Amino acid sequence: MAVQDRSDSDARFTRRVGLFSAGTLISRILGLVRESVFAYLFGVGSATDAFNVAFRIPNFFRDLFAESALSAAFVPAFVESLDHKEKKQTWLFAANMLNTLALVVGFLVIVGIVFAPQITRIVALGFAHDPAKIQLTTTLTRIMFPFLLFVVFAAWAMGILNASGTFFTPAVAPAAFNAISILVPLLAYGFFKARGLNPILGMAGGVTLGSIAQFVVQIPRLRRYGFRYRPVLNFKNPQLRRVFLRWVPMVLGFATWQVNFLINTFLLTFLPQGSVTWVNYAYRIQHLPAGLFGAAIGSVALAAYSHQAAGQPASAIQERFKHAMGLVVTLTLPAAVLLFVLALPVVRLIYQHGRFTPQDTVLTSQALMLYCLGIWAAAATRNCAAGFYSLGNTKTPALVAIGVVSFNIIMNLILMRYIGFRSFPFAASVAQFLNFGVLFVLLRRKTGGLHGKYLGRLTLAVLAAAIGAGLVAYVTSRFYESLITPTRIWTQAGQVLFAGGLGLGAYYLLGRAFRIKEVHMAFIHLLGRLTRPKS
Repeated sequence: MAVQDRSDSDARFTRRVGLFSAGTLISRILGLVRESVFAYLFGVGSATDAFNVAFRIPNFFRDLFAESALSAAFVPAFVESLDHKEKKQTWLFAANMLNTLALVVGFLVIVGIVFAPQITRIVALGFAHDPAKIQLTTTLTRIMFPFLLFVVFAAWAMGILNASGTFFTPAVAPAAFNAISILVPLLAYGFFKARGLNPILGMAGGVTLGSIAQFVVQIPRLRRYGFRYRPVLNFKNPQLRRVFLRWVPMVLGFATWQVNFLINTFLLTFLPQGSVTWVNYAYRIQHLPAGLFGAAIGSVALAAYSHQAAGQPASAIQERFKHAMGLVVTLTLPAAVLLFVLALPVVRLIYQHGRFTPQDTVLTSQALMLYCLGIWAAAATRNCAAGFYSLGNTKTPALVAIGVVSFNIIMNLILMRYIGFRSFPFAASVAQFLNFGVLFVLLRRKTGGLHGKYLGRLTLAVLAAAIGAGLVAYVTSRFYESLITPTRIWTQAGQVLFAGGLGLGAYYLLGRAFRIKEVHMAFIHLLGRLTRPKS
């Protein structure tokens, strides 16, 4: 019976990952459409570099106060309240958290807007030779800083919904952000152009309006669970204080990574024009599989680990971790390999329109291939970190991050002299492997074991199947190009879908041929068709 219960629990976990992935897929596709529109309207140049640097600034604070950081501190506390306290107290805690965030982050937004010129002069020091570029970066930063407040609200809502067992709605909420971010610059382009203003201001306006939409679309689901806003603000609340005590190390850890991103942006500004944009475009594409599977598994795992670890020893998460890591391996490894071999066709499909040139496609695809090397490690790292967070330990991932980021910066300083912008995605991938390795070893010690031998054998078997699938996809892609020149968007889409589809099919068949049962079960559970095997 216990075996059957575990099988059903694993199936529910995987289906929740599937729901999160489905919502994320919609959001990511719209995100890529947004990037395609961005590339079509503005190509690669001074304005896009200014926008990417300006957007990086509020993004720095978003990762400190929102999404992963907020979830890691808030979800375990909210789960504990759900399991052990009355609903009225739980919703008062949620309202108190929201109001505290509004006060703290709202103040930060005001400070950011006021001191935007000073901030941009530091972050974009490499633009110092071009006063117009610095001024544009400052203006864009001011327009986009309010994005931070609403994306924090959206992350707060996502934490509550995930803890309550809802994953699709918060995962699809960024689709609203992307939809608004697409419509606003398209509609405003002519408006700004006619008035002698840079049309890229429309992109910045779309970012801020989109963040409002991302929060608003989650409100109906919150109300269905019973949340009603209350104007309560109690800094002495024990639950609130526990969240912030856990949050401080999280801020340290994520600040470390964001400082790394800012330093990378700073260093990229000294490289040839376009370097910032090539790396940024590649990073956004690799975020598709990372978000589809890495973020999905990490978010579902955090909620599951928190429920499982409440009042139990650290060893309670061992079996759930084994299943979650199995999903990381079976889902992210083939995705990374297929994206690696199809990097150039994918970049061409998404970006090579309007002012985005074939040379831009080649350089962006090189950065993408290097990012692909670390997709699996990034997803595995997130799963390990979720184990620590569910146990109330937010210090260890933060301390590990400091060492890893220091290593990453040193690698970039050395390699950028020889391989230019390519050093940044390569160093990022190497750093993710280092981060995962250290966290896995430390979590294994804390929990008494994490099925390392099983996961090692599974990883090697899946990697072999994924490489075989990658070869099938690569050969198919080249054969397609020999028959059809992919110059139009529909022929480009055909190449990616045909080669990628055959590669995915080859992966499944090779998985069955190699008797990797996890591949078959992942497909079944993700499709929601739970079969009940005999005990």
